[in-house]
Parts: sequence; C-alpha cells; structure tokens
Amino acid sequence: MKNGFVKSSPYFFRLISRSMYALITTLLLLAALIPASLQEQANPAVTPNPAKSAWFLLWIQELVSWSRIMIYPVILLGFFFLLLPWLPVGAHIPRASWFPHQQRVVSIVTIILVAAIVALTVLAMFFRGANWSLVF
Repeated sequence: MKNGFVKSSPYFFRLISRSMYALITTLLLLAALIPASLQEQANPAVTPNPAKSAWFLLWIQELVSWSRIMIYPVILLGFFFLLLPWLPVGAHIPRASWFPHQQRVVSIVTIILVAAIVALTVLAMFFRGANWSLVF
C-alpha cells in the first residue's frame, strides 16, 4: 500500500459500477411494479387488521412480529455495517478483489444476512395473511 491507496484494476471498478447500475435499475423496477400496501387514512376510533409494510420493510415487520425486542438486533446490524470500513478485520489486502481470502468471515456474514433478509421479506410478503397468520 502506497500513499494510503489500494492497488486495483480499472476493470474491477467498471464491474462494480455496472453492478451498482444493475442494482439501482432492479430496485426502481421493483418499486414501480410492486405497489406499497397502503390503506385508507388512519382513524383513531377503528383499530385496523395489521397492515403490511412496504415491501422493503417487510423483513423488519416479520422480525418484530416475533418479539418487539427484535428491533434491537436490526439497529445493531445497521451500526455494524456503518462502522465496517473502520473495523480491523483481517490482514492488509494488497489488491482489490471480490470476496478476498483475508476478509472471508465478513463476506460470509454479509451473504448470510442478505439471504436472511430476502427470506424474511418473501415470508412476510407471500405467506402472511389476515391477522399476520401464516398461510400457504
């Protein structure tokens, strides 16, 4: 490492930028195609059936439906990912790459967490019915 920079290739950053554009396009398409499950205006006199959140928040609603204290791991997870660039995890990486061996633990934990979020979102979106009961 020279002058605080990591040696890398322009091909790597082109791949990252293409991945970013693909992710943004996918999210915009999902936001346009899958409507938010909004209800009528709130009425304090009538308690509604539990409404589903927007699709990108359903995984949090699913966790909180198990126990109200499950929001705290979500908050801690957010802080963990916020501080991840400054955490001393593994050795110095001489060259930028996808899933480097020196940071295998971080990569595996991230993949597991993303898979869990996707699974919770699918569970809440397609397998929850009235009164938040499981339906198949």
